[in-house]
Amino acid sequence: MKTLVCIKPGEFAYLEAEAPIGTPGHSILKIRRIGICGTDLHAYEGTQPYFSYPRILGHELAGDLVDMDQAHGFVIGEAVTIIPYFNCGHCIACRNGKPNCCVTIRVCGVHVDGGMVEYLSVPSEFLVHGNGLSHDQLALVEPLAIGAHAVRRAGIQPGEFVLVVGAGPIGLGTMESARIAGGEVIAMDINEARLEFCRERLGVLHTVNAASSESPLEQLRRITRGDMPTVVIDATGSRKAINDAFQYMAHGARYVLVGLQKGEIVFSHPEFHKREATLMSSRNATREDFDKVIDSMKRGLIDPTTYITHRVGFDRVKDEFAGWLDPANGVIKAIVEL
Repeated sequence: MKTLVCIKPGEFAYLEAEAPIGTPGHSILKIRRIGICGTDLHAYEGTQPYFSYPRILGHELAGDLVDMDQAHGFVIGEAVTIIPYFNCGHCIACRNGKPNCCVTIRVCGVHVDGGMVEYLSVPSEFLVHGNGLSHDQLALVEPLAIGAHAVRRAGIQPGEFVLVVGAGPIGLGTMESARIAGGEVIAMDINEARLEFCRERLGVLHTVNAASSESPLEQLRRITRGDMPTVVIDATGSRKAINDAFQYMAHGARYVLVGLQKGEIVFSHPEFHKREATLMSSRNATREDFDKVIDSMKRGLIDPTTYITHRVGFDRVKDEFAGWLDPANGVIKAIVEL
């Protein structure tokens, strides 16, 4: 079968490999769709933490079951997606119901080879029923589940101002989940085209351009009538954006970090302390979050295909990939078709 391997930062190669064969406890998918994630882009750039080369990327996946073992309730030919965070099942995190931050987690396409292949073998316990969703929809369940998990971590209450910093795919999904939870969403970015996307496609009422002549603080004070947001969620992975956002918190606010970067977080302890603020990270997602997203799609609360701006065949990914890093190309979500 054909595979696409990231040999080193900035270099892809199509290589031939043996197709997987059936093994106990594993199922084989014929890959149909691959969503391109910020993790994939950062790996190509060489800026992704927890990463080594060479690596087959791809963890936002949709495929058809062609072989299975111990996949109770599934049927051959069924369209499925996967939970791509392979956990150990026995560490302290797993024992406490947090498999998404397992001590020895192996993320498909990050720590182990991923889905930029024609056929992929995965542990059957990580299969997720398609429930009649299309391949396009199923490929976008995972990134939307990331946002759903962050919103669940934040414990959003109806009517709260929720600031989501970063209007990329993860940020957009987070905004959708925050809206469903009853939050009054504020989108912040430095790219006006993405903010326009938020207003026109997602119906976000409040947007803040952090690069405009008016400071983000003043814009937020005006929107929140001086209170500032009680929930701040970073979906940028930008060190500067993460550090800057501490000043956007209301007293008593919660700050959730979804975006990840390699450096240190720096903030004023007195300013943080006087707010009795809460800082937390949000890593990956759980099956509960996947189920929530699929239910929201089935009920028409989320239309994930809205995010797809670029579509390419598997044989063209090597040539097209670098262009998806350029903001001028307006990429929200690129989808690879097989």
